[in-house]
Amino acid sequence: MPVGVVLRRAPGVTRWAKWSWKATSVLPGAGAADWRELRRDGDIVEYHAATLPIELHGAETEAYVHGLGADVPCVYVVMRPIAGKTDRPFEIALVTASPYEAQDYCDSAEEVVEKVAMTPGLLAWVHEFVEEFHHEEEFVKRRRDRLRVDRKQDGVGDPRIEKPADVYASPTLKRKRLA
Repeated sequence: MPVGVVLRRAPGVTRWAKWSWKATSVLPGAGAADWRELRRDGDIVEYHAATLPIELHGAETEAYVHGLGADVPCVYVVMRPIAGKTDRPFEIALVTASPYEAQDYCDSAEEVVEKVAMTPGLLAWVHEFVEEFHHEEEFVKRRRDRLRVDRKQDGVGDPRIEKPADVYASPTLKRKRLA
């Protein structure tokens, strides 16, 4: 589904940042856009920065369930800063409904990840996809190996292997070797 990303530019609150940029909303089913101005209120301007496809994958339904279970279900907008550009400082790289995928991009620290609330239509689309493809996996506890604990072990290492010197061997084991 194509999703348009709306970015808001507002005056910065410090002298080091002239502008503050934030992804504020998404437009499901939007047409192509290249930083089209949507609204202007004094110094605050909203742009339809880009339209990207949002894809849902059957293997990531657990992540979608986690995202839908949040107080406010969100999509995540991944933006890459463009050095030296002030009028269009970001390239919109990805829009995803998976909080796990968004976390992976947050860990790299090269991209900016913004959380945007899902629209009702987008929420219904993701919910319908999850209902159709998600299957709960039953937890299976792993059984321990049958380890024999009745064997005697002195020191570190395998006492069956002869060694001329073993700094980790216990004094009892060293005496047995010398005898």
